[in-house]
Formats: sequence, C-alpha cells, structure tokens
Amino acid sequence: MSTAVLKTSAIPAPTLGSPLDPRGNSLNLIRLVLAFMVLFAHSWHVAGAGNGPGFNGENLGGWAVAGFFGISGYLITASRFSNRIGPYLVHRVARIFPAFIVCLVVMAFGFAPIAYFIQHGSLSGFLSTATTPLNSIFANLSLKIVSYDIAGTPAGVPYPGAWNGSLWTLYFEFMCYLMVAFLGFLPVVKKTPWPIILAFLASVLLWANIGAIKPLLQSNLDFELAARLIPFFLGGAVVQVLSPVLGIHRIAGPVSVLLATVCMVFVPGFGGQLAAPFIAYGLLWISTWLPQPSLVARHDISYGAYIYAFPVQQMLAVFGAHHWGVWWLTVAATLATIPLAAASWLFVERPVMRRARKSV
Repeated sequence: MSTAVLKTSAIPAPTLGSPLDPRGNSLNLIRLVLAFMVLFAHSWHVAGAGNGPGFNGENLGGWAVAGFFGISGYLITASRFSNRIGPYLVHRVARIFPAFIVCLVVMAFGFAPIAYFIQHGSLSGFLSTATTPLNSIFANLSLKIVSYDIAGTPAGVPYPGAWNGSLWTLYFEFMCYLMVAFLGFLPVVKKTPWPIILAFLASVLLWANIGAIKPLLQSNLDFELAARLIPFFLGGAVVQVLSPVLGIHRIAGPVSVLLATVCMVFVPGFGGQLAAPFIAYGLLWISTWLPQPSLVARHDISYGAYIYAFPVQQMLAVFGAHHWGVWWLTVAATLATIPLAAASWLFVERPVMRRARKSV
C-alpha cells in the first residue's frame, strides 16, 4: 500500500542474483491484484456468505494483506536506509494520510447520507445522529479506526455498522514505518543484516506464543494484531537487507514460493509469519517477469482500490446487491471501485507525493 523509490546507483551488484529494477518490475500490478483479492474476500462478508476461501486459518484477504506488508517492508526499509529521517517521514505521511483523510470525508458526506436517506426517508438528524459524520472523521484521523459506522449506517445489510473493514491495517502499517524509522538511527542496523534478521525471528517467536502472552496484556487486541502483522513487514525488511548478496535470482524465486507454500500449509498457527521472507521474495521475483500494462506502470491505484473497495461494497449492499451473490457483487464492486481509486491517485496521492518530494 505504499510506494518508495529505490536508489540503486550506489549499491554494488548482488553476488547471486540481479538487483530489482526500480522501474522494470510489476509491483504496481501485483499490489493491485492484492487489493482486489481483499475486495473478493470481503464480498463474502458483505453478502452474508461467511468467510470465504482460505487456508491455515486465514482467508484470501488476510493473505493479501500479508503480501502487502511484505512488499512494503522491502520498499520502506530501502527508503529509510537511503534517506534522512525528515524526508523519510514526510514521504511516509504524504503517502498514507491525505488519501486516507479524503476517504473518511467521502464516506461521511458521500456514502453515508445516501444510506441514511434510504433508511429514514429523509436526512433529518443525519448530522447529529451518533456516530455523527464529523465525529467519524475526527475520531479516526490517527489511523486507528475506533468508529466504523456513520449516523447508524449502514443498516439492513448482512454486515451492518461498518463502512470500511479495510482501513484498520493502515494503523499497523504506519506503526511499522515508525519502527523502521527508529531502527535507521542504529548504526549497527546499516552495517550488518543480523539485527533485522533477529528482529524478524523474535517477531515470529512472539506470534507463535501469542496464546500464552495475551493474558499478560489483558488480551489487548491491538497488540495481537500488531504481533500478527509485523512479521510480514519484517520479512520484507529481511529480503531488503540481504539484497546486496541475494538480489533476485531465477532459481531462488520459485524456491521461495515453494518454501512459503510449505510453511503456510504445513506449519500450524505461525506458518504464514515464518514464511514472510519467502512470501516477499517470491512476490519480488514474480514482479521481474510478470508483464505489466503501461497504464498500470504509470498509475499506482492499488492504495485507492484498497481504501475504497469496502465502502463501495457496502453501498451496493444498501441497494440490495448482496442478493446477487458473491461473484456478481465482486464484479460490480470492482468496476465501481476503479474510478474512485483512479481519482484518489490522480487528484490526491500523486499530487501530494510530488509536492512532498519537492519540499525536502
């Protein structure tokens, strides 16, 4: 869900493979596919059809988020290690917050009034009914989503009371950005890959023992979610710190995909987290040979697709589209999400990121 520019000119060629070409890859397309995997997974919830397909205790949306975090870990670690803390933070804030805030406003004053009018036959009381539209924006500004409904909408749908079931991951992604920001201050982290590798192994060990640790934190949900997602980000970071040696290799790529599959299928509980570096490496390898349309290469609408898909699905459900079934709901939501995602990229994300790059 993030874009970072890799600076490779001063980096020696890897010993084993080739460096990832910062422009000759299809990461935009892969992230877009992951975003629509999340949309598809959420269609099952929005249609009231259960959790949908998955494996090892996680549905397709959860595995797509794992892929997002792995790619992000690789790119963001590179960004931190090649930038001072000021530009790094400016770029990270510019990438996440503006489009997120606009999405909150669109939900509060675009989607919610329509649903409210359908439910009540008028807009009387819309601005003052809990959770009020303005409070839904203000309460969620920090990325930590504490209010999912807006003025009691959406209601009368299979998944009521939540306009956006995707935004919660952004809080933990930004947490990972801050974690890498801190690690970048430690000279030893830039001298050897071992601190990142050990941090990744510690995060896997933490998740593997989450059942025993949760009571010590009063079953704090935020801690549990962070423990679940951080290994995927650190897995990407591991690939980044090893990239001067490994690069992207034509044999290591498929081997990573195989090892990731073995871990995810045969290691219960924490197999996905253990597979995180292999997931990240496998996706990077795929990006070196998967063709990417030039339009997608120029315009990264994956973040917009991710943040707008769920409210679009819920808006369709308000109009009864959940009765169409999972597949037709998915098709309709995909077609309706793409224009919003494109608008987010063209009018919010790209202009803000250009301004951020010029300001530092």
